[in-house]
Amino acid sequence: MKDYYVPQEHEREAAAQSYLMSLLVVMVGLPFPIVNLAATLIFYLANRRKTYFVRWHCTQALVSQVPLFLVNCVLFWWSVRILLDLQPLSSFYFAYLFTVVLFNLIDFVATFHTMVAVNKGRQVDWYVYAPLTDLLCRPK
Repeated sequence: MKDYYVPQEHEREAAAQSYLMSLLVVMVGLPFPIVNLAATLIFYLANRRKTYFVRWHCTQALVSQVPLFLVNCVLFWWSVRILLDLQPLSSFYFAYLFTVVLFNLIDFVATFHTMVAVNKGRQVDWYVYAPLTDLLCRPK
């Protein structure tokens, strides 16, 4: 993103909503990881024809959900296997559980920070996801 571009208020709000939606869906659909990814994808598809600023942030929000989805899926199915008595409870499970909770907490805080900053018109590039977002989202 260009640093000299100043997005209009409606662009800032739409970009911030992509992160807000991500936060809300995490709280509602936490036991089912696919819910958050699907909601973020739907929001992305609904906004893919908007301005570059909005598209870029919707894309970054979507890209950031993929790794979160993967680690949450592993934890979900591992938990199901333990609950069905197909696998014993182990210290590895608790270590992974702690790691996933920490990963989700960091993502939650980063997403909230990004939502607030983007709503104020500031560009926030996530360390790993921004370069990938730049590859996927081009200015028209």
